[in-house]
Amino acid sequence: MTRPVVPSTVAYADDFIVTGRSKEFLEQKVRPFIEAFLAERGLALSAEKTRATAIEEGFDFLGINIRRVGSKLLTRPAQKGIQSLCSKLREIVKGNASAKQINVIRQLNPVIRGWAQYHRHGVASEAFGKVDSYLWLLLWRWAKRRHNNKGARWIKAKYFRRIRHRDWIFAANENEGTKEFVALVKASDTLIRRHLKIQSAANPFDPEWHDYFARRQYRRFRD
Repeated sequence: MTRPVVPSTVAYADDFIVTGRSKEFLEQKVRPFIEAFLAERGLALSAEKTRATAIEEGFDFLGINIRRVGSKLLTRPAQKGIQSLCSKLREIVKGNASAKQINVIRQLNPVIRGWAQYHRHGVASEAFGKVDSYLWLLLWRWAKRRHNNKGARWIKAKYFRRIRHRDWIFAANENEGTKEFVALVKASDTLIRRHLKIQSAANPFDPEWHDYFARRQYRRFRD
């Protein structure tokens, strides 16, 4: 007796993916079923977002590009997500052309930190570096426009600091007349931690698994 092939579904809010044995199976069997299911409820698939593709070609889901390369499944920040982040950073910098440096830093840091934390479990080091480089260029241009009659050395001394072993850190005094600096967060400073997949047999209600879940919880807070 042939075992039926049951597609797998991963959903988050109104976004979801369905995996199947082939592109033809998804397009000819699964998609019509989903469309009929949604139509009964007055809903429809997004023509822009819906497509069938091989995992080797990759696809974007929730801002993450998922693609299999050889025997490895790689999750990277999606290109559209990187572009969206850079647009947001550019808007913040341009919208604060005459603002104090400390205010610019305080607006940028939560955005950078939140995006980097979201992607820290994937293959994100290269993307982090690109975002940092792009933002540095934005801020250098921001500083030059404010002082177009000053040289590069003067601008660097005013807006960029040497903190510990690092130079060219965009930082400002927390309070006037003090040496306490608030520095711009760098995406590349976020530590990459691979997601630890839970064991399929693990049961949080079974006492035999208490130590296992305690170790997972400890690792989560340690990271």
